Formats: sequence, structure tokens, C-alpha cells
Amino acid sequence: MAEIILVASGKGGSGKSTFTVGVSKALASCGKRVLAIDCDIGLRSLDLLLGVSESVVFDWGDLLEGRCSAEQALIKGSVDLLPPRAYGDGFTDEGFRQMVAGFDNNYDFIFLDSPAGIDRGFTLAASGARRAVGVTTPDSVCVRSCNRAFCELDRLGIADVRLIINMFEVKPVCKRRLLNIDQCIDETGVQLLGIVPRDISLGFCSVTGDAPGEFSPSTLAFQRIAKRLCGQKAPLICE
Repeated sequence: MAEIILVASGKGGSGKSTFTVGVSKALASCGKRVLAIDCDIGLRSLDLLLGVSESVVFDWGDLLEGRCSAEQALIKGSVDLLPPRAYGDGFTDEGFRQMVAGFDNNYDFIFLDSPAGIDRGFTLAASGARRAVGVTTPDSVCVRSCNRAFCELDRLGIADVRLIINMFEVKPVCKRRLLNIDQCIDETGVQLLGIVPRDISLGFCSVTGDAPGEFSPSTLAFQRIAKRLCGQKAPLICE
């Protein structure tokens, strides 16, 4: 049975999709079978970040509406991808949940990359998840909106939620221009899963489809988070 994890954020720009791809690749490098389902139809990006945009033919909407098989909809790679679809009137939470559950036995991890905010796309994506990860940058606006998303997840019955602090920089924190780690935890009220430092090389991934360098700060952070997701001990930050 797969770990089915919603990746959420309160507002856009938190790095939710780059986190999804980064941790998915880290898990795949450990031999895990990983599927990423892009639920962000308005700002879809997983196909670009994975370098497979030219391979997109079908999407999960086609699968839900019976126009293709699961094998036709999937884009195979080190991380498999199920591209997004505009939300149709006939899409229901139960239908989406059953679609995701259909991949349950074929993967170790399934990530549902939800749109920012807490609108219909968010609730539809959440309907297929068993756990959730919230991605925030260490600023008051993003942390507050992430907390709002956590409250909505609690209302939807997803109690197992963890926090990722993304784009973390020590100097601005020391100068009190950004929130520190404890402030992010206290203001969201959620247990910390990992910290991803700011890494400018991630910005090139959407253009090249390549991963950051093997020893880049973000790659090492994603590897630590992957270990923690697998139940292994790993430091929150690089020592």
C-alpha cells in the first residue's frame, strides 16, 4: 500500500512543486516506486520540472472520464507522472479518490501536488490523500496562509500533517527579516518534517528539466526528507 501524500501550501510561490519533484526523485534514487499527480491545473509545472512536457497526451481527467487507460495516462520515468486536467462538473471526491486508489498497489509513494489556496482544486486533491505535507517559506504571510490550509485539512479529516520550511536562509533570520524555525512551527502548530535551504540552482530546473547537482543544498535536503518519510533517522538540517 502506497503512502499517499498531499503537498499543499496556503499561497503560491512557496516552492510546493519543486519540493514535490525533489523529494520524489530522492525517493526514487533510494529504489522507491513514486508517482506524482499534478492537481494544479491553472499553474501546472510538474511536466516541465520532470522534463517530460512533450510526452503529455492524456491526463487524469481523461482517465476519470474513461477516455484512456491508466497506462495511457501515465508518463513513465524515474518518477511517474499523471498530468492535470481542468476540473469538470462530473468530477467528484469519491471518483478522484477511487482513481488514486487504483494506483495504490503499484507504488510506494504517491504525491498529490495541489493548487495553492483552499478552493475546489485543493479539496479534490485532498480527497485522495491519507497524509499531507505543507510547504511554506519563512515569512509571516506564507506561514499564516499555510496555517489556514492546515485548518482546512483538519476539517477534511486529514490529521497526519507535517511542515516543510522552504527557501530557508540563515542571515535574514538572524537579522529578523524572516521567521526562525521555532516561529514557523509555533505559528502553524504542525510538526516539522524538514528544511530546504534556498538554492538558486532550483530555478534552472523548470528550463532544463534536470535535477540540481548531486551535492547541492536542496538535493541533500530532499535526501534527508526522503529518509525521514521512510522512517529513517536523518537530521533536519545539514550538520
